[in-house]
Parts: sequence; structure tokens; C-alpha cells
Amino acid sequence: MTMQSVIETHDLTKRYGRSDAVRRLSLAVNAGRITGYLGRNGAGKSSTIKMLLGIIRPTSGTAFLLGRSIRSARELCEARQHVAYVAEDKQTYPYMTVARMIEFARSFYDDWNVDVERGLHRQFELPFQKKVKTLSKGMRTKLALLLALSRRPELLILDEPSEGLDPVSIEQLLKALVAAAADGCSVFFSSHQIAEVERVADHVCIIDHGELVADTSLDEMRQQYRRITFGFSTEPPSLDLPIDAIESIHHDGRQITVMAKRNADDIIQRVCGLGAASVENSPVSLRELFLATVKEETHDVMA
Repeated sequence: MTMQSVIETHDLTKRYGRSDAVRRLSLAVNAGRITGYLGRNGAGKSSTIKMLLGIIRPTSGTAFLLGRSIRSARELCEARQHVAYVAEDKQTYPYMTVARMIEFARSFYDDWNVDVERGLHRQFELPFQKKVKTLSKGMRTKLALLLALSRRPELLILDEPSEGLDPVSIEQLLKALVAAAADGCSVFFSSHQIAEVERVADHVCIIDHGELVADTSLDEMRQQYRRITFGFSTEPPSLDLPIDAIESIHHDGRQITVMAKRNADDIIQRVCGLGAASVENSPVSLRELFLATVKEETHDVMA
């Protein structure tokens, strides 16, 4: 476990019957970042988060949360004192009013920050006297986020926080995540909404069918990853390119499109030496990286 990691997993696996929801997952999430955990529905994002928080037990492998092993009940309990979690279903007590829900949560934390609470209440325009069960999904998300951030957690974990929200609520949510990170909170949030992740994340991990298929900073992606399209006047030759530098290769008639994750200039020089008549070299978006790394086939994998 490195000192700067807030989350670290080693061959973390969760199996349901014959299906792996998460398969030998090894990743490290560094402190001080907003990390997007990106994947399709059913890719294994929620199962990963639930294992990290001790909600479900791993089948094999292990993980560390803020330096504490999730395999130890004592260490996991210590870690969770510094972690705030916003679940996909945003569970709160439906019979309480918003004001009572905030008051109830505040009573559990000696370091509760009233200034953060009041600021988020004004920003989110939460109706104090309404019961939680009468709130819209967007309002319940805002309430859950207020309860989480007012604790001033060291790590904030969110599972599909924008699911079902309108554009205005999504904008408020993303601004709150950026503000929390600027205030020193590490943020780890799962999503299948590529545009939202690209807007706010510093780093992205992509999971597909329970396996980690990409792990990169957004700066590295923008600087290193390139989409290179080669045009040939005759049938394209077979390309012998370094596997560790290539994310994907796509053939379309007399065109070959290579997604390079490093050494783009070397790849261009090598393929031009094989007779390429034209070259187009463009940066790669997160959407393109996502589509290049997820698999086409479907498996029986649980979320």
C-alpha cells in the first residue's frame, strides 16, 4: 500500500455462482484526485464499491481503504470513519423531514462542518420542512451529498450519483465534487456517463465485464493517446507494431486506424515506411478510449 493511495486493490474478485462480477481487479486510486470509475451497466462498478466498504465480501483477493485492509473488521471500521458514501439509491430515512435528517446525521460527527452544511443547503435549495419521501430523485441526491460533504470526509465514494438527474441537478452535482476536491477531499465515483466523467475527473479507470481495461490520467490520455488513420493506395500490409503501445487497430478497406497510447511518432514512421499514402493524426477523446476498450460480446455479469 503506497502512502498516497486512498484505494488499492490486489486481484480483488467477487463471484456469484459461475459468474464473476469483478475479476482479479488490481488498481490504485491516488489521494487528492477526482477519479472516475467508468463502465457500462453491469460492468462490476457497484460490486467493487460494495466490497471496498464491507457491504459484501470478496470471493478472493484483497483491498486497502485509506491504508487499512478491508479483510480486517477493525481496520475497515477505522477507515469508514473517514469515508463518506453516496449510494446509487440514495437511502435516507423517508419519514424524516430534511431538517430532521440533517440534524440527525450531524449528531454523529464531532467534526461536522456547519458552514459546509449551510453553504450546500443554500446552493441546493433544499426544502427544510418537506419529508424525505416526498423529494424528487434530484433533491434526494443533493441531500445525500450534503450529508456526506458536511462530514468533511477524507474520501468521498459515490455510486452512479447522476443517475436519473436533470441537467441542472447534474451541473450542481459536478460543481460540488470539484469544490470538495479543491478542499482536499479525494473523490471516487462510478458512472457510465462518459461526458460527466471527462468534465471533472483527473483520472479514469475503465472496467468491463469485471476486468480493468484502462487506467490513465486524463492529462496523459490527451497528451499520449492518438488516433492515427493510414490510407493506402493498394491493399494494406500486415502491421507489426509494439503491442504495449497500441490500444486498438481497425481495418476498413484501404484504411487502417490505430489508437496509440504512446510513441505515436514512431508508429507513424514505421507504417509510412510500409507504403502509407496518407496519414491523419488526431487526439483521442474519453468516449473513443471507452469504446476502444470495452468488449462487444455480452456475458452474464452482475453489477
